[in-house]
Amino acid sequence: MTLTVEKRMTAEAFEAFALLPGNRDRLLEFIGGRIIEVVSSSLSSSTGAIVLGMITLYVRQHRLGVVTGADGGYIIGGDRCIPDAAYMSYARQPIQPDVAYNPVAPDLAVEVLSPSNHPEDMRLKIVSYLNAGTTVWLFDPYSPHAEVYSPGRKPIRLSADDILDGGSVLPGFSLPLSLVFGKPDPDAPGVESEQHPPSDVD
Repeated sequence: MTLTVEKRMTAEAFEAFALLPGNRDRLLEFIGGRIIEVVSSSLSSSTGAIVLGMITLYVRQHRLGVVTGADGGYIIGGDRCIPDAAYMSYARQPIQPDVAYNPVAPDLAVEVLSPSNHPEDMRLKIVSYLNAGTTVWLFDPYSPHAEVYSPGRKPIRLSADDILDGGSVLPGFSLPLSLVFGKPDPDAPGVESEQHPPSDVD
């Protein structure tokens, strides 16, 4: 996601600012004392959508918890974050609150990079997530790879040919990164292309 820095203020002032009528349709984060507006790019958005869909399907099938998309906010320490996707287990939070920024940090946060991401902002977010006990999956669609950050463990870097394992946060879940970063196979069922046009319907 693209991050645009606006100004500095306290967390309390930020929450009041974010809830103003004119700001309710804006995606606002509060990172390191600064307000940041989240604006999606096409490639980062589609990458996030793929990952969100795969996680949601797995979590729903196994009745593990709740998954939020790119407009679900969380209080992460002193920050207010809006990950591209997040998973909250029922064990961690049995009932989902209907609030702008969930006061409980998720089990898993998914972040997708775009060319305008500020490295320092992302570093601060990852540190905040880890301090809150949240695992982070970071996806870079422009230099296709993923990075896994887990509390108390060394980061893991995965190439576009690797398989991302759910580990302890999503046991049994696996995501081939070729599905995230690769182009669809034109010969695969349900995939249409100029070389394989659909049959005419009488």
